[in-house]
Amino acid sequence: QVQLVESGGGLVQAGGSLRLSCAASGRTFSRYAMGWFRQAPGKEREFVAAVNSIGGGTRYADAVKGRFTISRDNANNTLYLQMNSLKPEDTAVYYCAAQNSNILRTITDVNYWGKGTLVTVSP
Repeated sequence: QVQLVESGGGLVQAGGSLRLSCAASGRTFSRYAMGWFRQAPGKEREFVAAVNSIGGGTRYADAVKGRFTISRDNANNTLYLQMNSLKPEDTAVYYCAAQNSNILRTITDVNYWGKGTLVTVSP
């Protein structure tokens, strides 16, 4: 069982930056592929970024590539999402996700979800 708690959301102006954190419980964090998803009002939840459990390989949605960076600190059981050059269309609830495998590919592969943190980007 893994529990995920996100933090770091808030209100920021377009062009600004935020860093999201996800604190994970348990002693097997390093075995999980981790990721971030987001859900804007009236839209489906979508993939943002993921990092492998082995090797640290990363993958990004086209909409955030070059602006967002995902990273993990296995010693402290924490996942991060550094978000730069934020746009109003990045406004959403951001969810931390964990999958008990090396690679997190799709939303249906996720084993555990956090409750989310709201990011609002003003024009």
